[in-house]
Amino acid sequence: MKFRYKKERVEFVVKKLNVVGNLFIPDIAYNTRQPAVIIVGPMTSVKEQVTGVYAKALAEKGLVTMSIDHRYFGESEGVPRQYEKFPDKIYDIQNTLSFIKKRPEVNRNQVSLLGVCLGAGYALATAAQTPGIHKLAAVAGYYRDTFAMKKNNRKDFEAKLLSGIEARKIYETGGDVVTIPAAAMLEEAAMQTKDTVEYYTKRAAVKNYQNSFAVMSREFFVGFDVQRYASKILIPFLMIHSRKALSPEWAKKFYNNVKSTKKNYVLESKGQTDFYDDPGIIEKCTSLIKKYFLEKT
Repeated sequence: MKFRYKKERVEFVVKKLNVVGNLFIPDIAYNTRQPAVIIVGPMTSVKEQVTGVYAKALAEKGLVTMSIDHRYFGESEGVPRQYEKFPDKIYDIQNTLSFIKKRPEVNRNQVSLLGVCLGAGYALATAAQTPGIHKLAAVAGYYRDTFAMKKNNRKDFEAKLLSGIEARKIYETGGDVVTIPAAAMLEEAAMQTKDTVEYYTKRAAVKNYQNSFAVMSREFFVGFDVQRYASKILIPFLMIHSRKALSPEWAKKFYNNVKSTKKNYVLESKGQTDFYDDPGIIEKCTSLIKKYFLEKT
């Protein structure tokens, strides 16, 4: 059954900065409070891209959903722009959780998190340190393993970290924001895989998106170790991944270290970004997510 839904633009304040989001409300929620899902997306992404796709698909399945532009991105306030600072993203998610629980359409005891790509890392980090989250799902997650990264190429790891620190000092002394493309193949960029570049520069090149990455983000981003949160996940966890999605070996390592109730599905995909907008994969993922979020575990 496909539910009709209403998309509502919403705003709330996080540390004196306005955060803009889209709330998707299925018709059924106006009669009976429904479970809700906050969707967290890939690095530099905005609410009209991955998170909006999943929010719409899950709303059509009867769940209240919400996607936001994090501070420094899209329509939300905050400078420097395009600043991928993971502690702030986690704080944004926590505030989104507080916001959505106050909505009259939402069952406040059944608010879950869904993370896609690096958004899975942010969702997992949030769940590891935030009470009141019902369940957790990760789709094509980027389960960053900084120990493996340093072991594989310590020189590159430390060089990127240092470049982030230097860029932050430039910003603090003169206000200039050093940037590189978020996605590009022929120059230095934050993301350099073919399917990712094709997604952000063509398929998802929405008006609200800037293909830009503040280099000072690396001070926080490079050291963001998702693996450390595995043992801290205490709520039911659903993993959906693919052998051709990002770092399947890191996904397996993370899953094996989660001690809570958990379930894992391995789907077929051409790569990572199929999980962002391929209708067939979106349908499979959202069906599995709805079933998991609503079933008793």
